[in-house]
Amino acid sequence: MISGALRIFSLRCMVLIGLCFLASSAGAENNDEKPVNVRAVVNVDWRHPGPPFEGWGTALAWFANVTGRFAEPRRTELADLLYGRDGLALNIARYNIGGGNAPGTPSYLRPGGDIPGFWRKPAEKSGTGWWNPDAEDAWDWSADTGQRWWLDAIKERVTPQELILEAFSNSPPYFMTRSGLVSGNVNALEDNLIPGFETKFSRYLARVTAELERRHGIRFRTLSPINEPNTPYWFSTNRQEGAHWSPEAQSRMFIALAQVLRERGMKTEISGPDETNPQTFFVDWAGLSADAKAVIRQINVHSYEWIGKSGVRDIAETSGKRLWMSEVDLSPSNVREDINDMRPAIALAQQIVTDINSMNPQAWILWQAIENRSSDPKNSSNWGLIKADFSNLERPEYRITKKFWAFANFTKFIRPGYRFLKSDDPDALVAEHPETNEVVIVVVNPGIVSRMLDIRLPDAKRGKLTCKTFITREKDNLATLKSASCAVRLSVHSLPMSVVTVVATPHK
Repeated sequence: MISGALRIFSLRCMVLIGLCFLASSAGAENNDEKPVNVRAVVNVDWRHPGPPFEGWGTALAWFANVTGRFAEPRRTELADLLYGRDGLALNIARYNIGGGNAPGTPSYLRPGGDIPGFWRKPAEKSGTGWWNPDAEDAWDWSADTGQRWWLDAIKERVTPQELILEAFSNSPPYFMTRSGLVSGNVNALEDNLIPGFETKFSRYLARVTAELERRHGIRFRTLSPINEPNTPYWFSTNRQEGAHWSPEAQSRMFIALAQVLRERGMKTEISGPDETNPQTFFVDWAGLSADAKAVIRQINVHSYEWIGKSGVRDIAETSGKRLWMSEVDLSPSNVREDINDMRPAIALAQQIVTDINSMNPQAWILWQAIENRSSDPKNSSNWGLIKADFSNLERPEYRITKKFWAFANFTKFIRPGYRFLKSDDPDALVAEHPETNEVVIVVVNPGIVSRMLDIRLPDAKRGKLTCKTFITREKDNLATLKSASCAVRLSVHSLPMSVVTVVATPHK
């Protein structure tokens, strides 16, 4: 069941599309002022489309650990919002295989961050060498009910042709770490996996992956064993799972995991290294051994920094590997939590446009789509698309943000199989379906001045077109404008502080 917030609102303005011209009375705050537009020609390279896009998704940690245990109907509503066709229609999910702290460890991880491990510890055992992956009583397959509920919910909502699942790890289980904690080493710059435990940790990850596949009737295409490895983020008193891995340690882990997957006859591919930004990824990649690079089938990179994105694209192209932008989210600085503030929505939209135009990834994955609502408005942020109360499982409440609607301007229209095209407008994203020749253009206007963009479509492929336009701004949530005929010269009126999507479909 879809929340009432998903109802589409119509614009309270006159709209004309003649050569697909979007007009609005919002051009000036003062009706006595003459509207001012900045005009620009947007050049698109139609000759060199990118690789087929695989889709949009989110990591399930940490929100699924909590919301998967929400009382009905709330958790079903949330699944519809994220993965339902009437919602964002996401088709990719990253499942977090938890490490898990020792039983009895005082609670110190952030809400949702205490992802359970699938191991079972006998009461009389202690130390690091007690766990035997070959013993059935060493495993607890009842663990992690929240995330596993989401696996089933996603499977019900996404077609097998579009569904892509990835498993990933933030930390080994506590008994495989040097600190005895899943949050990192005491020294954040030192590796936390006990030397020599690479194979044992690989057997843990592989067995969990295979067992989840069997129990849920799914398939994980890829498995990423490390996360943001070469950073100073992960220290023992940190509030989330994490582990430092030097490039040398990364190499050993990738090679060990490849060997274990081969021994088990698993077709799961290895992805990584899921580094926090392109610059640090360059250091990782340069430090990996040739054997480690060879077993990585999919390069995963996060985009928490703007520098160096095109360099990631170059590495993926020259190495012949699939590239994912596998994690990012953001909240503009000094902007407190406010579900109706357009600034976080604009920031997210610009992040997507820049990531895809610069990196040319085959998938774009948000960190976690649902965030815990802040209890302190003075120290809050706008991470996540939906804000929920993680503290109340029986009577949960959630609210949809403007970021949700801005994301919908992309996810609902640029679908798996589309190919991105390069344009010279830094705030425009252009995609084309290679068979139907439908074109989707998403335009972001982060400022307070209207823009009139002139975009020209190749005439030979299309002929007559029908244009549908959708807008998210302060007063509208993915508002739908009346369909109209349009021509190969496409003029888009980009309103201040808005995300506009134009879908140009050739007549059959």
